[in-house]
Amino acid sequence: MPTTSRNRAGRRVAVVGISLSDCGRVDEATPYTLHAQAARRALADSGLDRSVIDGLASAGLGTLAPVEVAEYLGLRPRWVDSTAVGGATWEVMAGHAADAIAAGHANAVLLVYGSTARADIKARRRTSNLSFGARGPLQFEAPYGHTLIAKYAMAARRHMHEYGTTLEQLAEVAVQARANAALNPEAMFREPVTVDEVLDGPMIADPFTKLHCCIRSDGGCAVLLAAEEYVPDTAKAPVWVLGTGEHVSHTTMSEWEDFTVSPAAVSGRLAFERAGVRPQDIDLAEIYDAFTYMTLVTLEDLGFCAKGEGGPFVGEKDHLPVNTDGGGLSACHPGMRGLFLLVEAVRQLRGEAPGLQVRRADGSLPELAVASGTGGWFCSSGTVVLGRG
Repeated sequence: MPTTSRNRAGRRVAVVGISLSDCGRVDEATPYTLHAQAARRALADSGLDRSVIDGLASAGLGTLAPVEVAEYLGLRPRWVDSTAVGGATWEVMAGHAADAIAAGHANAVLLVYGSTARADIKARRRTSNLSFGARGPLQFEAPYGHTLIAKYAMAARRHMHEYGTTLEQLAEVAVQARANAALNPEAMFREPVTVDEVLDGPMIADPFTKLHCCIRSDGGCAVLLAAEEYVPDTAKAPVWVLGTGEHVSHTTMSEWEDFTVSPAAVSGRLAFERAGVRPQDIDLAEIYDAFTYMTLVTLEDLGFCAKGEGGPFVGEKDHLPVNTDGGGLSACHPGMRGLFLLVEAVRQLRGEAPGLQVRRADGSLPELAVASGTGGWFCSSGTVVLGRG
């Protein structure tokens, strides 16, 4: 398998530390607390001293993110990134950080996130919102009540119309996510569900019933990337960043040329090309799943099946392992979930998954994993290919 980094002329870059903060129902913490908890745990997981961290990537918290997060963590980074493109943020940031490390602009970059989205709603510190905003291009959609979930639902309906994708096939995505979560002691919802239970749930936005939609949880996580010269001093075997890609496509639905094609079609192709691997080489995929349709269409766009064949693909029982922790549909979803995808992918490659552990046909650990995040309403995508070798 490939052993080069995405920047073949620079230093190799590895994931050397990962962690989750407390997740699920966390009523007595602030987002800053979860950031710090996750950062400390990731550093401990790496076995490195905090002094090696000279880069920080953070988004979604504070007036001057990531400046406020850096101050709270007691860091004074010389390289920062606050790119905010929704759920794809962390895969995009991982690519930026890998480039910076490969080029020598940083040595070790911490990606960290924390959110009390669920607790804030319960405590009435915040309320739900119908729109992200009504300025700029969004002013032409917001007055008509076109919510985020409605945009995903409309895209799903288009795929059903174009390719005959069925409600039962979309429901299979939720069923499989819950089956994976049932094996994960860290997952928020573990009780198995059936296709009929998904279909019979309360309607949220046609065709999505409640179980087609991600859960709302609290939680945080962190990933530490470092240059190859630090790997001999780490506590665990490295997981290498082999290739990354990013792409943005639209913000208004009227500018989205094809509702059945997500930006992962570009970010995935770039990541695989830069890693020197093919989709069929991948052992497992961690995919952003705020809604069931996201999983289906992203599998198509990453090349695991042809366009329009996602419905039958997700119904197969012996295909590519996907969202092995239970995903945003069942495990946790505190907001911008993309960083959790990277944590789970690394756990799988290390053989440290708390629940379902993927094995190859010969019983060995997986060699290659892909994490693909989606932001907004299919507005952005970031894809990262990771490997053990």
